[in-house]
Amino acid sequence: MSETVTYKAAPPDLVQITDVALAQIQQLMVDEKAKSETVQGLRLGVKGGGCSGLSYKIAFDQPQPNDYLLERDGVQIYIDPKSAIYLKGMTVDYQGGLEGKGFVFTNPNATSTCGCGESFSV
Repeated sequence: MSETVTYKAAPPDLVQITDVALAQIQQLMVDEKAKSETVQGLRLGVKGGGCSGLSYKIAFDQPQPNDYLLERDGVQIYIDPKSAIYLKGMTVDYQGGLEGKGFVFTNPNATSTCGCGESFSV
């Protein structure tokens, strides 16, 4: 029997996902769900490390107790409470093409970021 996970609705200003990023996430989820039935949504988080001290974490996952849940166009996005402190107000975008970087994080809490944009400090 599976355990019921309790999560909180994310405040509307917690994280914004652009339409371009959402389309990319949806496509990646289709591919990932074909490989694994356990994928339920996308986890956004922060972990220690990287050039600037903290780095962004983005991965397919299942909800954990006390996660914030952001749902948009059928995509569930999970954010743990500790990461939410650092991600509040962040925008996730996706830039493709020849010079594209992939997912791009614009975080108003970051006082500095590394050149690649994947790590930051507060």
